[in-house]
Amino acid sequence: MEEKKLDVNSIIGFILIFGILLWIMYQNEPTAKEKAEITKREQEAAAKKEVQPAATTSSVTTATTTTIATAASSTLGSFGYSASLPSATNATTILENDLIKLTIANKGGYIVDAQLKKFEKTKKNSGELVALIQNNNATLNLKLQTKDNRVLDTKDMFFEPTLIKNGSESILSMKLKANANSYLEYKYTIKPKDYLVGFDIVSSDLKNTLNSSKPIDLEWSMKTYRNEKSVSYENRYTELYFGHEDGKSDYLGQSNDSDTPTLVDYVAFKQHFFTSILISDKPLATSNLSSNNLVQDDKKDTIFTKEFKANLPLTFTNGEVNQKMHWFYGPSDYKILNSYDKNLEKTVALGWGIFGWINRHVFIPAFDFISGFMGIGLAIIIFTVLVKLLMSPVTYKSFLSQAKMKVLRPDIAELNDKFAKDPMKKQQETMKLYNKAGVNPMAGCIPALIQMPVFYALFQFFPAAIALRHQNFLWADDLSSYDAIFQLPFHIPGYGSHISLFPILASIAIFFYMKMTTGDQQMQAPQQEGMPDMQAIMKIMIYVSPLMMLFFFNNYAAGLSLYNFISNLITIGIMLVIKNYIVDNDKIHAQIQENKTKEPKKQGKFATKMQQLMEQAEAQKKLKK
Repeated sequence: MEEKKLDVNSIIGFILIFGILLWIMYQNEPTAKEKAEITKREQEAAAKKEVQPAATTSSVTTATTTTIATAASSTLGSFGYSASLPSATNATTILENDLIKLTIANKGGYIVDAQLKKFEKTKKNSGELVALIQNNNATLNLKLQTKDNRVLDTKDMFFEPTLIKNGSESILSMKLKANANSYLEYKYTIKPKDYLVGFDIVSSDLKNTLNSSKPIDLEWSMKTYRNEKSVSYENRYTELYFGHEDGKSDYLGQSNDSDTPTLVDYVAFKQHFFTSILISDKPLATSNLSSNNLVQDDKKDTIFTKEFKANLPLTFTNGEVNQKMHWFYGPSDYKILNSYDKNLEKTVALGWGIFGWINRHVFIPAFDFISGFMGIGLAIIIFTVLVKLLMSPVTYKSFLSQAKMKVLRPDIAELNDKFAKDPMKKQQETMKLYNKAGVNPMAGCIPALIQMPVFYALFQFFPAAIALRHQNFLWADDLSSYDAIFQLPFHIPGYGSHISLFPILASIAIFFYMKMTTGDQQMQAPQQEGMPDMQAIMKIMIYVSPLMMLFFFNNYAAGLSLYNFISNLITIGIMLVIKNYIVDNDKIHAQIQENKTKEPKKQGKFATKMQQLMEQAEAQKKLKK
């Protein structure tokens, strides 16, 4: 292959092109005289704006003004009229009540700042309020298509604000005017002590201005701010939820995801403990939703967690727009969201099916009642005690089954020796022994299955409980996040760069619990040919399970680790009481021996079927021989 050499002509060509570009940039730069004229015109325009009357009440804050009337008349068509009004400035209007403070800009007419007055950002008494919207992290835009084939973005145009007090309500009308009587209006209505804000989009006399043959695209986007201590933990619960098809609720995945649901009645940009929701009183026919994960490396500090986007087409009625909607900016609190009767509570991740039912109807009311009388840390302990006491009959049944199986250990060992060369016969005789002694080998598994829904429900409950946020207990300064007692100078994959104490205590407790229970469970039938050594596996799990808990919960909420620690301590205590004061092994042994002398109980359908299958397998085996 011929070697490529330096092309002098090409180099000369590049130099000439670069020189021409520099010459064009120099020629287009304004002269000193032109710069002075521009500065003079801007100063005169600013002075003229300052002497004009205020567009709204004293809640309007005027910023640097901008004059674009001449340019707007050619680019914005009829809506250039709005750019010629005194309101065509970067002014803002504030709407607020006891709970929220919203700032609405003249340019774009949308909310540019949303603060929650009852919640602080980083830690308790820090003074910095949680801001769901600030510094241009969110936009709202309508794509307007005009009769003369223009496509206009409302976010770039100026609205005229009018603030009205109607009793305890405050109503802010933001009008994008085509003339004195033709306009597109955003109407915001805020009530005292309410996170829900009315938001109507209506038009007046724009039939001859807007092209009503196609819907108007409402574009809502937001980059969600990080508000909590753990980036990875907060991001895990930051998701885009939406309600659709008359009562259904769904969400987009954790990674980059999108969907196009129909009949949408709300879209929620949900963060861990806070959420921004756009609610439509009339379901929207179509939508286009997307979620983009912005946390590429949770070891690094970050400002934003996810970027959400929603495209919601608004239809015309008789050539005009009349869409009644609401904004919700507030906490992801199940009780508050449920009070609006709009299915918004489904944005709180409490689990599906039976797990969610337990949380909604048992755990949330019980925990709210308990925490009303004491601090959150003590409330978690009392709550844990009550849960374990309610589950103690199940624990008793499980331990009683283990005790019965332990008593039968010598008989099972005898059968193992007698039928060591005939595994099928050994299984048959073992089942007969269980039936004759009145022992159900599955009785120990059933209580464990009963406890699983409770465990999973609690696993969902604590991360969703906003009551834990910024609540301290002992060394934990925030029960909704990890309780670091030592910061590591390096990062351990899967563990983190800190050491949390409550997960360590919970891991120690579960180690001793498994040590107690595994010893009694190892009286099961010994290893058979072709089967795994269950005793060896159980011995390994004694050490693996606590280690898994230690790694898994190091970045989880301290409140959940506190629950696990107390729960395992109580379980150990209950089992010691049952073992030493309730269950009498001698009495159980005597009862089993008495049962052996009686006629065997009639087997259930399942046991009978199993017996028949084993007998058939044994017959086939003999036939083959």
